[in-house]
Amino acid sequence: MIGLLVAAAAAAVTALLTTPYLIARLRAANIGQVIQDEVGQHAAKAGTPTMGGAIITVALVVGYAVGHVALRSWPSRTGLLVVAAVVGASVVGGVDEWLKVRHERNLGLRERQKTIGLLIVAVTFVVLHGRTAGSCDAIAVTRCHGPGLRLGPVVWALFAIALVWVTANATNFTDGLEGLLAGSGAMSFAALAVIGFWQFRHLGDYGVRDALDLAIVAGAIGAGCVGFLWWNTNPMTIFMGDVGSLALGTGIAALTLSMNVALLVPVLGALYVAEGASSFLQRWWFRISGGRRLFRMAPIHHHFELVWPESTVIVRFWIVSGLGAALALSIFYGDFLRL
Repeated sequence: MIGLLVAAAAAAVTALLTTPYLIARLRAANIGQVIQDEVGQHAAKAGTPTMGGAIITVALVVGYAVGHVALRSWPSRTGLLVVAAVVGASVVGGVDEWLKVRHERNLGLRERQKTIGLLIVAVTFVVLHGRTAGSCDAIAVTRCHGPGLRLGPVVWALFAIALVWVTANATNFTDGLEGLLAGSGAMSFAALAVIGFWQFRHLGDYGVRDALDLAIVAGAIGAGCVGFLWWNTNPMTIFMGDVGSLALGTGIAALTLSMNVALLVPVLGALYVAEGASSFLQRWWFRISGGRRLFRMAPIHHHFELVWPESTVIVRFWIVSGLGAALALSIFYGDFLRL
């Protein structure tokens, strides 16, 4: 528990104290967010420093390292793989953001290029994860030998790659309002930290050898989100950007796969599912209906932003995310009571 708390505290402090420095540097370099023409209600935010999500990745690395110093232990292979996956996705998002700034328009990596970058991260993680001793090839809800699907290593690998790509894109869609993803991400990773620590305390029931290390990773990312949220919420002084949103989605997927709770993602990330699905459905409906819209604007937070004040949308979506995290924990604990 000490290592988890120290890691979280170090990550939160790192994000809280270093974000103002990053804001100053970005402003000096004239690196600001480019607003899409379709989102006219956000025109006043144009030029606000972006790529702030890099701070969350830095906070993760610092918190993870400090947590192990406190424990006087070495990082585990699984924990390092998850951290590496988050860093890799952050690099992909960073390249995308940098191209947008350089072109001075909302034109970064092409969709295909971004997909290739994320797939490289996902495939690398899955291949190395499959070689980890004690790895599980079941697509599980709460534990490897519990409720879920056992379809073999090949199907598990394909599912894992798809989960990383889908989750990273879903969190990317969620990052559109002040503090929306940072706040909801903090709740998701807090729930994963609890799950990881519970698995560590009941190793015989779950068999996740590196559960404590995974809990430390989750706690550090969640705490980094909280520290960053201080500057990312209203009045916002910095955008998270793809460098953060892709990293958070990849982190959720990598952690749930490593903890053998991948089928909890639709519950834990109910908000991200809604955001990603709304964008997909909008495109699909637009094509088959001859140009008609299913929502007034997608992703769905923009639809509600045209109905409610922005602050109302953010708080209510945070509530949805919190309920999803609470329900995921309830399902996880409910299965434990049946053991």
